[in-house]
Amino acid sequence: MNKVNIPFNIDLTGKTAVITGGGGVLCSGFAKALAKCGANIALLDINETAVQAVADEINADGGNAIGVACDSLNKDSLQGAADVVANAFGPCDILINGAGGNHPKATTTKEYFNAGDLENADITTFFDLDSANVEFVSNLNFLSALLTTQVFAKGMTNRPESNCSIINISSMNAFSPLTKIPAYSAAKAAVSNFTQWLAVYFAPVGIRVNAIAPGFFVTHQNQSLLFDANGEPTDRTKKILGHTPLGRFGTPDDLTGTLLWLADNGASSFVTGIVVPVDGGFSAYSGV
Repeated sequence: MNKVNIPFNIDLTGKTAVITGGGGVLCSGFAKALAKCGANIALLDINETAVQAVADEINADGGNAIGVACDSLNKDSLQGAADVVANAFGPCDILINGAGGNHPKATTTKEYFNAGDLENADITTFFDLDSANVEFVSNLNFLSALLTTQVFAKGMTNRPESNCSIINISSMNAFSPLTKIPAYSAAKAAVSNFTQWLAVYFAPVGIRVNAIAPGFFVTHQNQSLLFDANGEPTDRTKKILGHTPLGRFGTPDDLTGTLLWLADNGASSFVTGIVVPVDGGFSAYSGV
């Protein structure tokens, strides 16, 4: 198991954490960190092989985890996963809505539009974006969080003594959209807004709802955009790092402290409805 650095200790013994997108780089890091704090971990992902591999790592390190194949855009699939989790660990205490991502066909070729681009078949402009792919990105990021919350939060509402917490994964795109990826940026903005709405709605039953907004992290999905075939930084990477005051990409460990703070009621019992940037200063830098 890859070493997980825990910046401070919290006790989640007996708690059940459900994590969608659990096979990804960031969400598998969340799972390993929460497992180190004693939580039972249920990893949900459409890629069963990926989540089972993460669960196996956690179990080999003395934790308690299961991997569950699940389509977070299918409510029946989510309910089936919820039944598996309930049978294994009991009801969910900590829900992390981490499923998300972009689609290449919801992305423009260039950062800026020039009139001549319409005559160039090799350039995908805003006008060429396919509605089905834009809808897919919106659903994958926002609708998946809504449906997953509908299924798993229902069991949280009648247990105020359990201090349940929902943590959504937004993005710095929600604060300031990046070029080329309008669908992803809009979808993450929806996640942030949804986080605030849920926080208000669930406040009377004691469920706290917050979000983490990572800056730039290298994942399976974006690696080819950030590095070329030889492993050298692309021009986009150079631009990103040039606008990140800390001068590097984030690592999964950089998110652990924020994750544990939001997950632990003892540390953040009066914190709900916020979106926490973890971006190396990217959002603070104007470029000059």
